Amino acid sequence: MEQELFTELRPLYESRKDSPRVIRIKIRLRDSIEPNAYRYAVDTTMKRYPYFCVELTKKDGRYIFIDNARPIVITSSLRGVELNSEDSNYHMIAFCHEDDWIAIDVFHGLTDGTGVYEVVRTLLYYYCTKRYHVKYDTDGIRLVGDTISHKEWDDSVANRKDLPTPDRSDMPKALNLIDMAGIEDDKKSMVYSIVIEEAQLVNYCKCNGASPTSMVALLMSRAIAKMYPTAEDTIRITVCVNQRNALEAPLSHHSLVGGAYLVYKDDMRSLSVREQSDLYRNMLREQTTKDNVLKGVASQVGVYNLILSKETDEERIELVDAIGCLTKNIVTVNLSYVGKGDFKEAEEYIRDFRTLTCPAANGITVEMAAVNGRFTLDFIQTFSSDYFVDAFMKELEGNGIGYELREASELKLPRIRLPWTK
Repeated sequence: MEQELFTELRPLYESRKDSPRVIRIKIRLRDSIEPNAYRYAVDTTMKRYPYFCVELTKKDGRYIFIDNARPIVITSSLRGVELNSEDSNYHMIAFCHEDDWIAIDVFHGLTDGTGVYEVVRTLLYYYCTKRYHVKYDTDGIRLVGDTISHKEWDDSVANRKDLPTPDRSDMPKALNLIDMAGIEDDKKSMVYSIVIEEAQLVNYCKCNGASPTSMVALLMSRAIAKMYPTAEDTIRITVCVNQRNALEAPLSHHSLVGGAYLVYKDDMRSLSVREQSDLYRNMLREQTTKDNVLKGVASQVGVYNLILSKETDEERIELVDAIGCLTKNIVTVNLSYVGKGDFKEAEEYIRDFRTLTCPAANGITVEMAAVNGRFTLDFIQTFSSDYFVDAFMKELEGNGIGYELREASELKLPRIRLPWTK
């Protein structure tokens, strides 16, 4: 089987040795990992996801995925392996474990957070039933023996002909945190992991008419506004939006992520949290209507086609770099939340859950996860300073929200061997 790359093109050309477009889901379990049970779980899981068992190759000037029957690689170290290389058997997905941690590494062009959560549900089911012999509610878990619908395979964007015309908009320059703080962008990517009890944050959101996504975006905006009360540039938080519902493709495995922009306007500064929350909720609601999400898809399709219009890899890389520079100027912070994990009975065995990816060019990406009664917010940065994390934690304190700074560590993601470097 051959699948020509389309939605995968931009993350492929954005990948660099020091900034690979990889998603790493890192899970700390209750007990040390049993290697044989983990091997069984990985092998069984991947039988359910044949569209992730692929090799990247080039044919007639086009990049395509072809079936890859080589074994999926599992390493006994969280260093992982380089994807799309001999070390990974030329797969774009790999697994590892160390002590009581497991991790899944996957090329972000192959899937997104929603897609990789499906793999996590399946993996945890097979691991926990093998390791602990527990009974399991399998509703909503993709298992071997299922009929795999073409709706999981199909690229719901590549052949879409009825997308609306995207709106043209010139957004004012976004506040750049690294520039404003005058801190050194020391190229030492760090992750600061903050844990908040789920019930506490959800109750706070309910009291203020917010969702967890809009509330975390608001608290971050408030923290930044207090740091820079006279800043002229716009505080603009980009919230990742799952495009599947708008595309009527809920089963798709592809990376289908758009964005909504939450702007902390000057006249909001004097309002209460509840009033600010109402404004953010309305911004989010308006931008996530089906028509507006599809306009966002149409804009992305334009970018993919523009990439395809370039004949060489060098030209495509240059184009993607230019687009990245423009994006850097319109976003202050990126925020991503897939939704509640709902990993069934496996949740009682999960002690920590981390979502890691390369930070955005503007400096900070916040990945949220809700697993086993806790929210984990992973602040992923291109620099080492805790300046903004500290400001966010003070905002939590000021609003009576308890938290724990669980870990501060250097970001370590496996590389992708890029085809033009072979």
